[in-house]
Amino acid sequence: MAQPESKKIFFENLSGAGKAIAVLTSGGDAQGMNAAVRAVVRMGLYVGAKVYFIHEGYQGMVDGGENIVEASWESVSSMLQVGGTVIGSARCKEFRTHEGRLKAAHNLVQQGITNLCVIGGDGSLTGANLFREEWSGLLTELVEQGLIEADAVQKYSALHIVGMVGSIDNDFCGTDMTIGTDSALHRIIEVVDAIMTTAQSHQRTFVLEVMGRHCGYLALVSALACGADWVLIPEMPPEDGWEDKMCEKLSANRAGMKRLNIIIVAEGAIDRSNRPITTDYIKDLVVKCLGFDTRVTILGHVQRGGTPSAFDRILASRMGVEAVLALLETTANTPACVVSLCGNQSVRLPLMECVQMTQEVQRAMDGKRFEEAVRLRGRSFENNLRTYKLLAHRKPESELPVSNFNVAVLNVGAPAAGMNAAVRSAVRVGISEGHKMFAVSDGFEGFYKGQIKEIKWADVGGWTGQGGTLLGTKRTLPGKHVDKIAEQMRLHNINALLIVGGFEAFESLLQLYEARATHEDFCIPMCMLPATISNNVPGTDLSIGADTALNAIVETCDRIKQSASGTKRRVFIIETMGGYCGYLASVGGLAAGADAAYIYEEPFDIRDLQANVEHLTEKMKTSIQRGLVLRNENCNENYTTDFIYQLYSEEGRGVFDSRKNVLGHMQQGGAPSPFDRNFGTKITAKAMQWVSKKLVETYRQGRVFANTEDTCCLLGMRRRALVFQPVVQLKGETDFVHRIPKEQWWLKLRPLMKILAKYKTSYDVSDSGQLMHVVRNRQKESDASVAI
Repeated sequence: MAQPESKKIFFENLSGAGKAIAVLTSGGDAQGMNAAVRAVVRMGLYVGAKVYFIHEGYQGMVDGGENIVEASWESVSSMLQVGGTVIGSARCKEFRTHEGRLKAAHNLVQQGITNLCVIGGDGSLTGANLFREEWSGLLTELVEQGLIEADAVQKYSALHIVGMVGSIDNDFCGTDMTIGTDSALHRIIEVVDAIMTTAQSHQRTFVLEVMGRHCGYLALVSALACGADWVLIPEMPPEDGWEDKMCEKLSANRAGMKRLNIIIVAEGAIDRSNRPITTDYIKDLVVKCLGFDTRVTILGHVQRGGTPSAFDRILASRMGVEAVLALLETTANTPACVVSLCGNQSVRLPLMECVQMTQEVQRAMDGKRFEEAVRLRGRSFENNLRTYKLLAHRKPESELPVSNFNVAVLNVGAPAAGMNAAVRSAVRVGISEGHKMFAVSDGFEGFYKGQIKEIKWADVGGWTGQGGTLLGTKRTLPGKHVDKIAEQMRLHNINALLIVGGFEAFESLLQLYEARATHEDFCIPMCMLPATISNNVPGTDLSIGADTALNAIVETCDRIKQSASGTKRRVFIIETMGGYCGYLASVGGLAAGADAAYIYEEPFDIRDLQANVEHLTEKMKTSIQRGLVLRNENCNENYTTDFIYQLYSEEGRGVFDSRKNVLGHMQQGGAPSPFDRNFGTKITAKAMQWVSKKLVETYRQGRVFANTEDTCCLLGMRRRALVFQPVVQLKGETDFVHRIPKEQWWLKLRPLMKILAKYKTSYDVSDSGQLMHVVRNRQKESDASVAI
């Protein structure tokens, strides 16, 4: 599971001794900023640097004094789950002036600070870069004014800047996701889901305004996640005459027995003449043209508030650690960089390249070059827009291609949130491609029993936000029933198969591939999409459903820890699901601020348990009041949850007491998170387009015949891209006994969790240290990204 030793680089070589790092949050607040601050502080202290808070952003830097305070390990405890920013954020006009920046430089030099970690938007980061460029000149002025000694110019000769983008709008080019965006989507989707129930009761139309003055990301992705009827964003204004088209669409949906309509509007929505499109204008339009009972809801600052999501906590923690590493490695000639996310990998990009491209987007919009603006937003944004158009607007029958192909879709294995979004996407994309779509109930058990029926466009309306699986699913494998399944495939003339599921789906596809030798009925294109809360499928970094399960774990851990607030010191032992895969325990532990996470992939013994108890005992003697330990359900057959609970209770006697909790199937239930809805939707759309391509390629002499490895694939996310991989080639990467991949990327995050919990360990930074450049999006690359 680990990399060869020769490829490992450990940060012990990057000492922070003698360095001073300051962290500030600037501009609008965003959920997850506190997680980033916590990671910067703890990683900075871990490598031996001094770390300072700068309260109230640039205003605090200009004012100095008590606004610049040295941070301790304990000062960032219990802030991971808190929204906003506890060190404060303020917009500062004075910092925009030369005199203001001179004061700020003086205050930093007094504390010996030459490393800045700035968490904010493009304005905050641009200001930081200007400050860096002026730094040597500012020090010279301070010497001339007699405010600092002459040797300070040499001692503090360079100011090093690393940025992290904290913005709920996700309006910064160069990163797939900014800190706070996922949490804002959670707030929006919670409101939309609630509104849909009352709208359905009264047959109402709701017009929702979401934030996004210059960027339509929140509007677009929330529309994709809830299946909105219409969306209006600043980057792609509607064509002239859009009012009539929108009303036609709303009317057609009502005629199709839909009892509600949802229209989502970005606050910066404009028409082709750059005139604002307001929610009141849309409401009046719908009432006048259609007579529908219409309501307006403006979400406002609700989107900024609340607890950060699991995604934002993990993203911010990874970015915070990466920012400290970047500061340790920087030299006087290193350009200011921003730490960002590309696919599933953290990368460093030149700050000003990102800022300039972000500003180019606005110039393109001002110049009415809207196609260019969408392209500049990046491949994730462009892919979201394309997918929304594909799924929300059905083409007339006369415009659909005629393929004469029948495609079946089914769920296999345990239910996972997001499965319904995937099925909806498969059905609608398939119909748009001209195929006849068939739904199979109850997996392969339903398949061999003949529970197969055609499914239409309208049949999957409203499925996106539904938890579990509406098609039904079973763990039954097809191996023993291939004859009956082949018979059903002949009966319904099935030309391609799309399977959505977990490890059982992977095993099923392998069995169907092997059955091609005896049954030509299986010589058709077959594709699997990973959907399991355990995230234990080979060939993919992420699975549909895992994010929803992580959020359930994190929310529960927050509540459990809060239950001990104000009481005596307490340690909680939490058991998570996952089979033999430790993904939920490890990544959930990182997001919840756990002190330890026991998993099968990292063997442990009684000495490790004892060391953990001693470590917690030492922490409890300080101001730390609560401890959190996660245990994967199958991590060890002897060291059970009860055993670990009893061990901690006995060994911690007199210092802390213990409680245990088994989370169970609550991790599998609930409405899918925005990430899982969109991941399921977009990955399935790509899979259906692959199926269409393979059907055309393998159609010969009046029939489909596909018997090569590359026609039986799993579509998974690998680092930065979605990749189709023949399932046969993935056999060698799989531990079938324990139902896990032999290599798992998230194991690299475990040392991060330990470092943030104050353990001494090694952290593999072999993926770090690469300063990349912003690449303009090209058309052929636009579907590679799956970040929401």
